[in-house]
Amino acid sequence: MLNHQSKRLQYKGLLIEPSIQHFFSGRIWSRETSPFPQEKINRYIHHGYFRVLTAIDNKKESLECNRCHNKDKRRYVYYECARCQKICVYCRHCINMGRLSSCTELIIWNGPQPKSEKRHRLAWEGQFTKAQQQASEELSASLQVNRHHLLHAVCGAGKTEVLFTAIYKALSEGKRVCVATPRTDVVLELFPRLQQAFPGTRIHALYANSPSQHGFGQLIVTTTHQLYRFQEAFDVMIVDEADAFPYTFDEALQKAVMKAKTKIAPIAFVTATPSQSILGKVKSEGWGYSFIPKRYHGFPLPVPRFEALWSYSKQFSKGKIPKKLALWTMKRIEKQEPFLIFFPTVNLMEQATPLFQRLHEGITSVHAEDDERKEKVLQLRNEKIPGLLTTTILERGITIKNVHVTVIGAESKIFTSGALIQISGRVGRNSAFPDGDVIFFHQGITVEMDEAKEEIERYNLIGFGGGSYE
Repeated sequence: MLNHQSKRLQYKGLLIEPSIQHFFSGRIWSRETSPFPQEKINRYIHHGYFRVLTAIDNKKESLECNRCHNKDKRRYVYYECARCQKICVYCRHCINMGRLSSCTELIIWNGPQPKSEKRHRLAWEGQFTKAQQQASEELSASLQVNRHHLLHAVCGAGKTEVLFTAIYKALSEGKRVCVATPRTDVVLELFPRLQQAFPGTRIHALYANSPSQHGFGQLIVTTTHQLYRFQEAFDVMIVDEADAFPYTFDEALQKAVMKAKTKIAPIAFVTATPSQSILGKVKSEGWGYSFIPKRYHGFPLPVPRFEALWSYSKQFSKGKIPKKLALWTMKRIEKQEPFLIFFPTVNLMEQATPLFQRLHEGITSVHAEDDERKEKVLQLRNEKIPGLLTTTILERGITIKNVHVTVIGAESKIFTSGALIQISGRVGRNSAFPDGDVIFFHQGITVEMDEAKEEIERYNLIGFGGGSYE
């Protein structure tokens, strides 16, 4: 803690505004796009409260973006820069966060860190199952000694609640915690649950076009893309849905996680479908590991069934819904059971949407670029619409009571075994409705489909005392 004399020496006549300190602490930001007046930022730089660096390191042999750490030369573009009147280069990899050129400057907060709040409270009063309790204790123990940890839990096992104790302990010790996930939908699902669990904690939710949030967020729930804007900010990093696209396929996103945490901060990876790469690191690097093979309500996972649906694309193009699919959908509508229908492509889904609206005008569709995605999911959750057509964007991070699910074109490459397991995991999550229908409509059974079904059956066998996970 700084005494009054050292504070006077450090401030050098400049009184730090809390809003600037809170916003920039742990962030790496473009100097020219600061939400504060440039004159004020310049004054803070003059007094040493910001470190300034070039956005793009342009060396003879290589290029590197200091925000996303992209080194792939194919992801850079040379152009005549109107600002500096020279030939500049900009990074295409993180351009959706705002263009960074070789003449752009980034600023990093170099002043004192905000004081951690002392009013954290864990308000969740639920009861853990034996497996949840063990996983919670194991996770907390790993994070206490800065050891990476994998929380491997089946869909609907209550893994979010398992995180609560570890998060609370970290916050109580004055640590800053980040829960990152590749999907915006997961952020939108987690944010209100974390707010309810930690009513005394300032929590920020960050995603594309998220609203402005004030104060110092000691608990951040964010998409992994937003981590490009952080550097050595977090004392504990939790990556939820760690196997989801695009995180597993984008090395820059993985680097962003490493860049956003402090050097010694542990990472907890949380997923129902861990990749072989993550499982390999658990063994080779000595990570902590917890496995929950059973849902919190004690019922087995719904097992998908396979149904052939030949020439479905041709039927949609002719303005018809395949008969099996139409009957399945009408049954859900008649029973007032909410449903999700997954499509392999946006084009096929958009072709099918008006056909389904003939069955019920309330049926609509969502995809990654849909600005109304959040509102449509909320409508389904609140029983305002009967069902949604969707791409794999809703394969995880969504909980709808009594939902039923079908996959169109389950043989398509986009439906990996992990994706199919996650899609199946949307069903039966509520204790009042622990079962439900999961159908994989296909034009030929694939290895991925078989693996998904066998894995779900294996989880059920382990969960009810029939073996162990190896």
